[in-house]
Amino acid sequence: MLQKGALTIIEWEDLDKRKFYSLGVFMTLTTRATVYPFSLIRTRLQVQKGKSLYSGTFDAFCKILKSEGICGLYRGFMVNTFTLVSGQAYITTYELVRKYVSNYSQDNTVKSIIAGGAASLVAQTITIPIDIVSQHLMMQGQGEHLSRFKVKPKMMLAATKRGLTFGQTRDITVQIFAEDGFRGFYRGYVASLLTYIPNSALWWPFYHFYAEQLSNLAPSSCPHLLLQAIAGPMAAATASTITNPMDVVRARVQTGFRYWQGHVHQGQVLVSERHYTTD
Repeated sequence: MLQKGALTIIEWEDLDKRKFYSLGVFMTLTTRATVYPFSLIRTRLQVQKGKSLYSGTFDAFCKILKSEGICGLYRGFMVNTFTLVSGQAYITTYELVRKYVSNYSQDNTVKSIIAGGAASLVAQTITIPIDIVSQHLMMQGQGEHLSRFKVKPKMMLAATKRGLTFGQTRDITVQIFAEDGFRGFYRGYVASLLTYIPNSALWWPFYHFYAEQLSNLAPSSCPHLLLQAIAGPMAAATASTITNPMDVVRARVQTGFRYWQGHVHQGQVLVSERHYTTD
């Protein structure tokens, strides 16, 4: 194991692979279920024009909960769970690339940046088609006019043999393919890479940095697990703040965001449509 200060860094060869993958899936699913409502709110806030629907995070939470219920906060969650595969691909790539880079450099920051960027490239290639379908499902309900595609009414879906959740997923998937072809499932691919590769490349160095600083400040009796649990969110907040502008672009490109702006002219309302095009 590599030691930096008082903090032990666990490398690939130190891992129990069976526990790593089995517990990793469970922990990832638990985390996704916890933060998914906030991901949905973030997507709607990013895509809306100004404050046309929601004035902020708390306002969006209250309005969605009131008009759509708990289920509204979990729109697209079932299809989003398929990204668990990409999560395992991400961490495997990260650890293997980190191990490979260690043959050329022992600098922890260098290893983290390169491995984090490579892991994000692999994960996003797997994730983006699922993410696009999930985002279009997120935009249904109160913000459905912000999406290019609409799901069938529940009464129509209920009359089919498929359940509502996967019936909506199939409905959106068919519409994307009919409108844009296979390329439609990789709409915003470049924007995603420009968002998540820097985010991932930044998260790991910041995580190690915060963990080391907290380890130096905390008493020796303080559990390392607690320090790491604090360092993780701090690193995520830092990396997300830096990459958020590109994340807004990514969300709007992937959902095919458009908005309507009315103009009154000689007693008539003229409507202009503006589009964000694909990469």
